[in-house]
Amino acid sequence: MYLRHTIRKKDGKTHRYWRLVRSERHGRQVIQRTVAHLGELDAHGQVQARALARSLIGAPEQADLFDDGKPDITVPVRLKGVRVERSRQFGDVYLALALWRGTGLAALCDQLLASGKEAVPWSTIASVLVAARLCEPSSELHIAEDWYRRTALTDLLRLSDDLVNKDRLYRALDHLLKHKSALEAHLARRSGELFQINNDVLLYDVTSTYFEGEAEANAQARRGHSRDHRPDRKQVCIALVVTFDGFPLGYEVFPGNTNDSRTVRQIVDTMEARHGVVGRVWISDRGMASEDNLAWLRATGRRYIIGTPKAQLRRFEAELADRVGWREIRDGIQVKLTNWSQTGETVVLCRSAARRSKEQAMHEKFAQRIEEALERLAKRIATATRKLGETQINRQIGRILQKNQRAAARFKITLEPSAAPAGLRLQVDIDPAFDDWAALSEGTYALRSNIVDWTDERMWKAYIQLTQAEAAFRIQKDELRVRPIWHQREDRVQAHILVCFLAFVLWKTLEMWQQRAGLGSSPRTIIEELARIQSHDVVLPTSTMGDIRLRCIAQPDDAQAALLDRLGIVLPKRMRADDLVLPASISA
Repeated sequence: MYLRHTIRKKDGKTHRYWRLVRSERHGRQVIQRTVAHLGELDAHGQVQARALARSLIGAPEQADLFDDGKPDITVPVRLKGVRVERSRQFGDVYLALALWRGTGLAALCDQLLASGKEAVPWSTIASVLVAARLCEPSSELHIAEDWYRRTALTDLLRLSDDLVNKDRLYRALDHLLKHKSALEAHLARRSGELFQINNDVLLYDVTSTYFEGEAEANAQARRGHSRDHRPDRKQVCIALVVTFDGFPLGYEVFPGNTNDSRTVRQIVDTMEARHGVVGRVWISDRGMASEDNLAWLRATGRRYIIGTPKAQLRRFEAELADRVGWREIRDGIQVKLTNWSQTGETVVLCRSAARRSKEQAMHEKFAQRIEEALERLAKRIATATRKLGETQINRQIGRILQKNQRAAARFKITLEPSAAPAGLRLQVDIDPAFDDWAALSEGTYALRSNIVDWTDERMWKAYIQLTQAEAAFRIQKDELRVRPIWHQREDRVQAHILVCFLAFVLWKTLEMWQQRAGLGSSPRTIIEELARIQSHDVVLPTSTMGDIRLRCIAQPDDAQAALLDRLGIVLPKRMRADDLVLPASISA
């Protein structure tokens, strides 16, 4: 990775824009991929980034961990014997612990996970679990046997490798789970302090994650609608609540066969008990839009914006056909206000040009598949040399339509008697009503709300923010590996999901930090680049005082230095190495 700049002249001034670039090999080609745009690296942006860094990580270069308090020593060194030992990943775990402290989770866990007779504080083991989930998601066994010993956490936490084993990690999961509610309540307060996050609008969505194994000891492990396309596996459902900016506030775990609409009341009651009721606006997708849920929300005075199932668009066929009343709120997006006559709710009809193109392509694809399959079936019937069973043919037709449900209603298929050897003839007709409705409804969706003081544009923009909840699920599944779940006990499964949730809090904190520093929104890139910064033991043999062991931090290259500077992070130069002092050596 290295720095590049582009010079542009505007209004008589010269501007130099910097970016971080990484070379990647694809086959025989080497391409340059932009990792982050640094902008002009102006002084104001640097001051803002450093102020946020101080609020998150303080001044680590002054910590006792990096200053042993001993005076400088001058001794002659035998250069031929100088060596480097014990290289470990430093930058990524240093950042993870900085985020752990900056979000206040370190201090909170120290309070909640009271110390007893254990050899290692449970709060320290909790930090190991969450840091591992952020930096290199893996099992507790992998953490204990491989990952931990490759990192500088031994030095940063003053915790030797042999004290981190799978049993201690499992027990830490049990202790951490007891304080889920307190952790969520704390994070809601801390996010407001760090990023001035507004909790008035809450986004709510549900996903699933599946198990490896039968999970017979877990009553919540059930087969249900799998968002991971693994209907062969048992699963649990996770309902997640995030703020308008995508910062996670809390979650609940439900049995794997729970319908989305059955999670609403528990989530709303739980979140409001934890974060307050006044002014809340709940935004959710159509999976939660049952009439019972909406009636309950209205009866209890809660405000909401909820998407409607596609089938309910039929209620507004006249409004969709009428060209009057539509207005364009941004390129390719049109909205129109109407109402739900039975309840008096506001309905925002929305049309998206991009969504229309996508749905048209899907209809065409599935219709073509059905036509080709029916042509093959008709040919097989026409060329048959014996009488065919009507029941068998109908089953084949059913399978064809079931595989291509998006366009199944377009076709009217009948089996008619025929003088041919097969005794049957396949008659296929196109239903023009399907094409008419598709032309009217493609790219269109409706939002229901009981809010009366918002504009249609504001309601649409708020609903579109549901992509933040969807992105949160993608990050937890792809980047933090919440799936598959290997634990079999219900409490361990709950604890696993809690660790993934806390790691996502650190992820989102880093994302919002780098956005404010002008570094885009790719935390994994930052973590991977900083992971290349290592700590080493430099051993200096002397002729008079034995071996001097210095635990040093590798000097960042120019690109890494620019990245750290933009974030406002100052890495220490050295760490204390008291735990590695040999009998005939000193530590300096």
